[in-house]
Amino acid sequence: MRSESRADLARQLGDRVRFDVPIGPLTTYRVGGSAAAFVTVESRAELDRVTTVCGALDAATLVIGRGSNMLVADEGFDGVALQLGDFATFVELPDRRDSDPIVRVGAAASLPILARRTAGAGWRGLEWAVGVPGSVGGAVRMNAGGHGSDMAASLVDALVVDLTTGAARVWTRDELGLRFRGSDLDDRCLVVEVRLRVVPGDAHEAQRVIDDIVKWRRENQPGGQNAGSVFVNPIPGELSAGELIDRAGLRGFRIGSAEVSTKHANFIQADEGGRASDVMSVMRHVHDRVLTESGHDLRSEVRLVGFA
Repeated sequence: MRSESRADLARQLGDRVRFDVPIGPLTTYRVGGSAAAFVTVESRAELDRVTTVCGALDAATLVIGRGSNMLVADEGFDGVALQLGDFATFVELPDRRDSDPIVRVGAAASLPILARRTAGAGWRGLEWAVGVPGSVGGAVRMNAGGHGSDMAASLVDALVVDLTTGAARVWTRDELGLRFRGSDLDDRCLVVEVRLRVVPGDAHEAQRVIDDIVKWRRENQPGGQNAGSVFVNPIPGELSAGELIDRAGLRGFRIGSAEVSTKHANFIQADEGGRASDVMSVMRHVHDRVLTESGHDLRSEVRLVGFA
């Protein structure tokens, strides 16, 4: 980022903006470099101010949620990274008397917290979210899901801000274009809050489902520094990316500080103090090997930031 742009940001945003802030550690990979500028937005008014400033400077922007689906290049991101503050972590539960119960939730809210809050109050339909360590806003953008459900199954609409113009409008589920691990939202779009439809049920049964999901994840998926599933299943429900990677004999394959998990072949683990370039090299090798051996052109679920 040019020094003139830094000076403009400092002049217009004051102590709201910080420079050369490491953002790799804010992801679940915990590798990667810094953002040229970083702003934590603490209100809608601040968000409007930041989008106006960034738009006027034509500065590249990056939204960081809980970093569970992002790999930041070692060279970092040459723009303004935005993170929504506590004002966007609310979970507003419906009244038990509502005929069409809707949960209103901020985009920065944690998916596991959302799952536990709704289940504890006897609302069903979001238990699957306990297994996804991301934010609600990120989950909308990629239509996150698991254990037989996803955001599309419950989403009513989302309030979205255009980071280039500051304009805000509500997008319906159909307008969002939700599909398997994807949507029509792009880098200009920031989800601010979401409405989700739930159904009444038994809190004890909902908790049992959550406990089963947590147990399954511990038994079948690795912990540590990873971003969950790296590649989208080529034929959802029929053929998984992990199966193709296994067939290619790549479980445990390593380059430098990154390797294909020995517990789940569609996970790539990063070593503590490792390099994002090693993770990327493993991703490329896995993609190319699977393409050569099976003909399947695997698509990455991981958002790549700062790479050529």
